[in-house]
Amino acid sequence: MGRMPPACALFSNVASALPLHAMMVFPMEREAERLEWLAAARRAMEIEARAVAQAAARLDGTLVRAVELILAHPGKTVVTGIGKSGHVARRLVATLSSTGTPAVFLHPAEAAHGDMGIYTPGDPTILVSKNGSSAELMALVPLLRDFASPLIGILGSTASPLAALVDVLLDASVEREADPHNLAPTASAVAAQAVGDALAIALMCARGFTAEQFGRYHPGGQLGRNLRSSVRQAMHGSGEAAMVPPETSCKDLIVAMTRLPVGGACVVTAEGLLAGFITDGDLRRALARYDDIRGLRAADIMTSTPVTIGPDASLAAALERMERRASQISALPVVDEHGRALGILRLHDVYLGFRRA
Repeated sequence: MGRMPPACALFSNVASALPLHAMMVFPMEREAERLEWLAAARRAMEIEARAVAQAAARLDGTLVRAVELILAHPGKTVVTGIGKSGHVARRLVATLSSTGTPAVFLHPAEAAHGDMGIYTPGDPTILVSKNGSSAELMALVPLLRDFASPLIGILGSTASPLAALVDVLLDASVEREADPHNLAPTASAVAAQAVGDALAIALMCARGFTAEQFGRYHPGGQLGRNLRSSVRQAMHGSGEAAMVPPETSCKDLIVAMTRLPVGGACVVTAEGLLAGFITDGDLRRALARYDDIRGLRAADIMTSTPVTIGPDASLAAALERMERRASQISALPVVDEHGRALGILRLHDVYLGFRRA
């Protein structure tokens, strides 16, 4: 068999990552075409990433003015756009509303047919547009002025008709779109979305928006539950987790951990203080290290300075402590402010839900 050309060698690496059914759909003679698809996909992402980086570099005092303008009004913010920009506007509404800035979406074509009723005087309006010349948005501007609405534009053209009418202009222009024909709103939509996110995050900082407030606005789903729920509500407490003294034999330790299988055992002093923590992994490492473990005690196997968590910490904080580390852990000993062992919280408990009210 002849030597494999470089292009074929590259494709063989790509193909190995594809599911079998994907390989069966296209004959091997189309390998060059498939490589072209991958190259186009990568180019698209690189163009979009560059568009976001350039938009970030252009941010200046105009974003600060937009933040101050929104903060100055105690009511809601209205966001509008049409086409793909309308989808970006709807997402920005969701982001603002969930991060402390009440916001609603206004469809520009429906505004003159009764939807202007959402306004109270002074509500700021964010207008999202790629070209800054859509007839629907241009027709909306004088109506908004009647409601004394300050106008913030997230626009892809700083020389557009709409750019001349807004009070604050946030530049979301791009060099080109990500598609080969420079037509589909791809990089421009991503840049506008990134500028909108930047405005929302700046507003979060300006308002001092906290994780607790975020949890209040996200009561449903895993994220909201982790922010609103405490370790105490999900942990395995006394009688549900193995608690052994330091002198416990290895055999008795294994029996205790087998009877209460929650991924670990707290080693506690006579006063109830946490002296160390033993996981299933610690037992396996002890078995690998020693030919005979019968003489070992819990104190010989335990980690004497384990990572711990308090009972009133949020599940989100516990998850962060388990996963944001070089070596992830799946169980945490729970201790009170005096260092007394209260129980064990497993990674499974964080994801599975409440164990008690």
